[in-house]
Amino acid sequence: MSIRWPRVLTPTHLSQIIRSQKNPLTALRIFNEAKEKYPSYRHNGPVYATMIDILGNSGRMAEMKDVIDQMSEDSCECKDSVFVRVIKTFASAGMVNDAVKMFKSIPKFNCVHWTESFNTLLEIMVKDSNLEAAHRLFVKHSCGWGVKSRVQSLNLLMDALCQRKQSDLALNIFQEMDFQGCYPNRDSYRILMKGLCQDGRLNEGIHLLYSMFWRISQKGSGGDIVIYRTLLYALCDNGKVEEAVEILGKILRKGLKAPKRCRHQLDLSQCSNGEDIEATKRLINEALIRGGIPSMASYSAMAIDLYDEGRIDEAGKVLDNMRDKGFWPSLSIYEAKVAASSREGRVSEAVKVIEEDMKEGNCVPTIRLYNTVLKGLCDAGSSVLAVGYLKKMAKQVGCVANKETYSILVDGLCRDGKFLEASRVLEEMLIKSYWPCAKTYRILISGLCSMGRQYEAVIWLEEMVSQGMLPDLSIWHSLVVSACCKMSNTDVRYQLFTQLSVHSSS
Repeated sequence: MSIRWPRVLTPTHLSQIIRSQKNPLTALRIFNEAKEKYPSYRHNGPVYATMIDILGNSGRMAEMKDVIDQMSEDSCECKDSVFVRVIKTFASAGMVNDAVKMFKSIPKFNCVHWTESFNTLLEIMVKDSNLEAAHRLFVKHSCGWGVKSRVQSLNLLMDALCQRKQSDLALNIFQEMDFQGCYPNRDSYRILMKGLCQDGRLNEGIHLLYSMFWRISQKGSGGDIVIYRTLLYALCDNGKVEEAVEILGKILRKGLKAPKRCRHQLDLSQCSNGEDIEATKRLINEALIRGGIPSMASYSAMAIDLYDEGRIDEAGKVLDNMRDKGFWPSLSIYEAKVAASSREGRVSEAVKVIEEDMKEGNCVPTIRLYNTVLKGLCDAGSSVLAVGYLKKMAKQVGCVANKETYSILVDGLCRDGKFLEASRVLEEMLIKSYWPCAKTYRILISGLCSMGRQYEAVIWLEEMVSQGMLPDLSIWHSLVVSACCKMSNTDVRYQLFTQLSVHSSS
């Protein structure tokens, strides 16, 4: 299909043109033709980023590498975010070595800082349990001028060690942060406190708590209560309830800077018996919330932390207390509640957040929040109900369904055997110029074939090929089996399947 070239071409216009192409190879051809048709035209960083994203999302790794090399030769200014996406693309395709090579080659490009790329690659290595390689990467590249901050990368290493029950090594890293010219942040303390408590190193946890009092809690930040709660819970679980109550008093005085009138209103004697550990923990939560000066930060931190741990009912009580004090939950709290409810299979509660809670609090759902609800509904086998939210989202200003939205719905409908409904959603997805992956086509075509809807299956096969994707053997198998089920001659069926198998594999 020919395109209509403008009289004057700008990188922004070219980005729009190539983004509208459903075949990535067609987009690449237009991208390369631009310089030939407009001798004075030069690609810039954003148009290179667009082309790289298109090729990466379609799995065209070889072509993506060529464009990256071309970007290096052009020496146009490019942002760190471009390399972040490339590194993630290589990693998701199982090409971690290429991701490492990409990072090491960044100094060849016109990119000033690459802190985010460094942390992204480090996180990938940590998730792959390749701590030795992650350590070598940190030692070699963390002190370069391209990496502005090392706190996040050190936090990643500490978190990885804590997950491997090596909090002693994580503690060594924490103590070395000063020598690295870094200042531990709240995440540093949260990660290490959790690791120490899980390993039963409660004395080190107490010392860490005291260091917080003069390093990050000098102003009595309510956001610190989740770190305090981790230690207090661990002491209770290890039968040290009295020590937990004693430390709670110090937290209220030195950590949260609670006024005397607030501290005197608390009755901590109920915590001392230690007969019911869960009841004691609830009292500790209440003391941490009510003991300090009520703030949005303290309520948010406690509620989100409880939702992340799956303690939905306790978090709900925090929200009730929050409203009683005149505070309304923030978007981040609603997101945590929806995610927790969906994980626990309490989908009706997740739906209630959008339908009732957020309306009552004058808070507008985001596309990210909708996607979480839709995924929860689809996982619960209610994909048809989830599709109904597309119309509701369309009526809401500033909330437009994105590629993830459509992908969640198509996948959910296919899992529920609603292949015709999935076809309709996929049509709408294509109208919005969101291109599905080959896996989506494969599942949908196979499902339609299982229903005997060969015509629709072939239509989607043609659409798949038009986007430059090669159908795998399983798609041909589904089509042949479906078509041959209506034939009575088994020899004909076998011959047709053999021929198509040979053609598809070649």
